[in-house]
Order: sequence, then C-alpha cells, then structure tokens
Amino acid sequence: MLQLSAVVLAMGAAVPAFAEEEGKASCGNAPREQWLSEDAIKAKGTALGYEVRRVKAEDGCYELYVVDKNGAKAELYFNPVTGERVNGKEDD
Repeated sequence: MLQLSAVVLAMGAAVPAFAEEEGKASCGNAPREQWLSEDAIKAKGTALGYEVRRVKAEDGCYELYVVDKNGAKAELYFNPVTGERVNGKEDD
C-alpha cells in the first residue's frame, strides 16, 4: 500500500509540470538571422484584426501585446521564422 501511495504521489507531482509546459508557446530555437522582422510580425497581428501595442522577442517566440476590436487586451505568440501563431492568452 505504501508503494502504491508513493507512485500516486509521484504521478500527481508530475502533472502540474506537464500542464505548465503544455500551455507554453513552442517556437523552436532558430538562429536570429532566420527570423522575420518585427515589422512583418506586427503586420501579421494587424492583419488578424488587432491593434499591436508592443512586439518583443521572448523564449524564442515573438510576443505581441495587442488590443482587440472590443478593447480587450491579449498576448499573442508567433513562430519567428514561419510567422505562424502558436499560442496566446486573453486578459479578463
């Protein structure tokens, strides 16, 4: 019984770490010279209907701080090489 409890406890400890990693944007680790320009990424955010307030590079992704048509703030993440949107979160 003690061994089973230890296994269950160990599995429970791993779940939050997995969930945290799963929620993160994954953009790879391409060299900076392969990245699209900040202006190109800003244009992608604008084309999606957002007002882009700020662009920054973080954890291998481009991160856009934007406002949508309803005035809600959001953070969008883009792959810096392909320009594909990989993740994002809306502010409440």
